Amino acid sequence: MTRIDLPQEELPSYWYNIVADLPDLPPPIHPVTKEPLGPEAFYNLFPRECVNQEFSREKYLRIPEELREFYIRIGRPTPLYRAKRLEEYLKTPAKIYYKREDVSPTGSHKLNTALAQAFYASKEGLELLTTETGAGQWGSALSYATAMNGLRALVFMVRVSYYQKPYRKFVMKLCGADVVPSPSNRTEIGKRYLEQDPEHPGSLGIAISEAIEAAMKDEKAKYSLGSVLNHVLLHQTIIGLETKKQFEIIDEKPDILIGCVGGGSNFAGFTFPFVKEILEDKENYDIIAVEPTVCPSLTEGEYRYDFGDSAKTTPLMKMYTLGHEFVPPPIHAGGLRYHGAAPTVSLLKSKGVIRSVTYSQEEVFEAGKIFAMTEGLIPAPETTHAVKAAIDEALKAKKNCERKIIVFNFSGHGLLDLKGYEDVLNLE
Repeated sequence: MTRIDLPQEELPSYWYNIVADLPDLPPPIHPVTKEPLGPEAFYNLFPRECVNQEFSREKYLRIPEELREFYIRIGRPTPLYRAKRLEEYLKTPAKIYYKREDVSPTGSHKLNTALAQAFYASKEGLELLTTETGAGQWGSALSYATAMNGLRALVFMVRVSYYQKPYRKFVMKLCGADVVPSPSNRTEIGKRYLEQDPEHPGSLGIAISEAIEAAMKDEKAKYSLGSVLNHVLLHQTIIGLETKKQFEIIDEKPDILIGCVGGGSNFAGFTFPFVKEILEDKENYDIIAVEPTVCPSLTEGEYRYDFGDSAKTTPLMKMYTLGHEFVPPPIHAGGLRYHGAAPTVSLLKSKGVIRSVTYSQEEVFEAGKIFAMTEGLIPAPETTHAVKAAIDEALKAKKNCERKIIVFNFSGHGLLDLKGYEDVLNLE
């Protein structure tokens, strides 16, 4: 079977909250007192219901029916495909599957949490959500979600991506968003970085700082984050919950699950429902987080408390980090240029539940080209990292004569990232 679909009535009615199965998850702490922080410290920054979900210990949280209707509107449940042509190209005995999160209106998985956050913000009576974005997938998703919920969006886009990927900002602006390159002159934090370097390429850490500052200055605004935090990853678990049902339809179970990692949202959303079975000692999946060689937070970072942003305005979170002042090189996979990783993902890495690998920009784009030639889909630069890992695992299975079942999250399409392919692969 090449394509496995779920009927609309099979759309999950709940999200899976992995925090319930991680009782030893280190809490966020105050940067001065080093005391654990509770929900009251976050109500002035995020929509109230998002904060409640952030600190929830319930294993399953109900998806509001109105929000489920939004999910159906954007194409959920999304299909699971078998990459038969890629298997034939590799001459591997392995089976390769991929979950199509690129079929959303904005082309990636990011809408799963953007719609939830905008939905809760609208119910709270807010008017504006501020945020940061790297490659632009998250900014596009939040711009769409705010438009659908009668809100406005202010997006601080990492400067190098703002110019590398010009069409992303047009998607946001068509949805009514205000988009500015970060660092910018809109905030005191942005001005400080521009004074140091007028040509500063920016980073997700700096863009987060600017978005937080802008939100704190407007009583009708709150801040919206596209990755890292528990409630964000919670919303994304609809991906893995659907995938589990799809494998049940074909009576198979994956051996290897793969996702690219920046902050960790698509990786966590795809794998956490499977991680649950590992934590319950029911399965022993091989779960691989894939990072860029130049920004290897999980692979080479330190597991310690650090700030989530460059200006040190956030609480301290325990995570794998390269340091909040780290500014990665301007690779085309802008969504993976983050100095840290989600606390939940980091804890799982520290426990050995998941593992991480890194690849260079050149080799992942080559993998993206192979996927386009065989499966007919052009992956986003971030997604090419998962494609490369899947290809490598399939070749290992070939070498060892193993009939592995490999599945990865096709987190976004690359139709607005063709400049990256041109630059890296020297296309003419």
